[in-house]
Amino acid sequence: MKTFYWLAVPAAVIAAPVHAQDLDRRSDIVVTASGVPQDVDTTGQAVTIIDRETIEQRQTVALSDLLQTTPGVTVTRNGGLGTVTAVRIRGAEGDQTLTLIDGVRVNDPSSPGGGFDFANLLTASIERVEVLRGPNSVPWGSQAIGGVVNVITQRPTEQLRARGNVEYGDMDTLFASGGISGSSGIVSGSLTGGYLRTDGISAFDRGTERDGYRQYGASGRVEVAFAPNVRLDLRGYWADSRTDLDGFPPPNFAFADTREYSTAQELYGYAGLNADFLDGRFRNVLAFQIADIDRDNYDRDGGPDTQFLSRGRSERYTYKGDLQATDQIRLVVGAEHENTRFFDGTDRFSRGVSSAWGEVILTPIADLAVTGGVRHDDDDAFGGRTTFAANAAYTLPTGTTLRASYAEGFKAPTLYQLYAPFYGTLTLDPETAKSWDAGIEQRLIGDQLVASATYFNRRTRNQIDFDARTFTYSNIGRAKAEGVEIGLAMRPVERFTVSASYSHIDSENRSAGFVGNDLARRPEDSVSVSADYRFPFGLALGATVLAVGDSFDNAANTVRLDGYTLTNLRAELPLNDRLSLYGRVENVFDADYRVVANYGTIGRAAFGGLRVKLD
Repeated sequence: MKTFYWLAVPAAVIAAPVHAQDLDRRSDIVVTASGVPQDVDTTGQAVTIIDRETIEQRQTVALSDLLQTTPGVTVTRNGGLGTVTAVRIRGAEGDQTLTLIDGVRVNDPSSPGGGFDFANLLTASIERVEVLRGPNSVPWGSQAIGGVVNVITQRPTEQLRARGNVEYGDMDTLFASGGISGSSGIVSGSLTGGYLRTDGISAFDRGTERDGYRQYGASGRVEVAFAPNVRLDLRGYWADSRTDLDGFPPPNFAFADTREYSTAQELYGYAGLNADFLDGRFRNVLAFQIADIDRDNYDRDGGPDTQFLSRGRSERYTYKGDLQATDQIRLVVGAEHENTRFFDGTDRFSRGVSSAWGEVILTPIADLAVTGGVRHDDDDAFGGRTTFAANAAYTLPTGTTLRASYAEGFKAPTLYQLYAPFYGTLTLDPETAKSWDAGIEQRLIGDQLVASATYFNRRTRNQIDFDARTFTYSNIGRAKAEGVEIGLAMRPVERFTVSASYSHIDSENRSAGFVGNDLARRPEDSVSVSADYRFPFGLALGATVLAVGDSFDNAANTVRLDGYTLTNLRAELPLNDRLSLYGRVENVFDADYRVVANYGTIGRAAFGGLRVKLD
């Protein structure tokens, strides 16, 4: 595989290619970098934007499948659709990725590491995704050590719009989704829904029993404009999922086919009151957010009772103020209080944290933006923590943009790590990270070619791991990661786009007993290339190739995971202005690979469907 990468990277740089929408990103507004709407060219942080057009073009069902083609992102899944899915950014742990859905933090307070499981995050309702690479705790708080994935569902529109699709394919897979949006008077709204059913594959890679998956999901948004400067914003997201599992049955307690399954009900809500003053220069948001996650595990051979359950819930009360003081000075301040709790069927645990943060965004001269920020968190369990961040972006007349950032991140101990009977440790400190990066982006040929390169370096301390010597959680982990992310996007002609990314991530375990080892399930190298062409008569053809290098499955680096290459082909044919047929073949060459030892992966699979749009 090493030889492949030394050949592939120069070829990608010469020929083209992260996402084709980067060709138009000068008009993009992002919210993930500073917590408020900001032109992407005025932030020094590395952000990748995925829009609805890309989701439909790639015919993506699970968002994680699209995320793994973005720079600096590694995805692992324990079997087929619906099984545990971790998204790691720049070599960080999966539970060090902060995930937002419509502004709501959705990381699970009932899981041991507090991470968000991407297994059930489907694309039916998603309009846009922003992936910020690197720590970003100033606007977002705990968990943002590796980065932030900000998911935005379909927004209300002025005109009535509707869309829908239904597809069927291998493994008896049926996926259907639809959405509608519009406005009437002072009220505007949107509603989306989706359904997925599949027989799946065996989670155990040598098993013969298929492990299926099913999900119902919906999201909705309502905006009420009481006055030109006062608006009520309501958002909701719901998913009900069921996943068949394999486990470790007696008497051997070895991994094997079982009749176990799990269920998950996720409900996320947001209610915000927006008020603008000083002719719109002073924007204020007062909001309440809630995340409620219920999980249950069952074994059909063990009786009807729940084998395991968890109930996680978080409630946040927030204020955010955004003042454009002068043309050169923008001030952002925020305050929030969060209550989290979880129930494991026997014990209940809870805690609260109060936070305040502020940022200054300066544009001292044209095309130069400098941002600095500070945040303080006061936690019931571990006390106070202050973090800092700064970044800058400068665009030259040549179409060259220079970026640099420094950021600190932290991850508070989870309720499980603090309070779990026998295992919890009340004296834990937060995990902390310090990171810096520097990058360059060049636009050429009238913005038909965009090339970028970023170097990053992050060191993580006080990482919380389970200490086998004491059988408790302790701050015994350390890690470092550095690497390079290269992205290109090219549109040589109007109907042809090519995009690609290359990531080299050198992640090293610095914990006692493992110093110098690679962090588990972090391949050093990955390359993604996508190309799409639409003929004058409407037919669109596309392909994506993802090549991932070798990695190890364990901290001792004794179990190797071989690298692999996946090729997906797709096509779409419009029947008229509203209807189109589409189809795709995933893993065209039926690659047999593993991203987690002993867990199966999906082989060659074909799907076809019908899409409708009404504007």
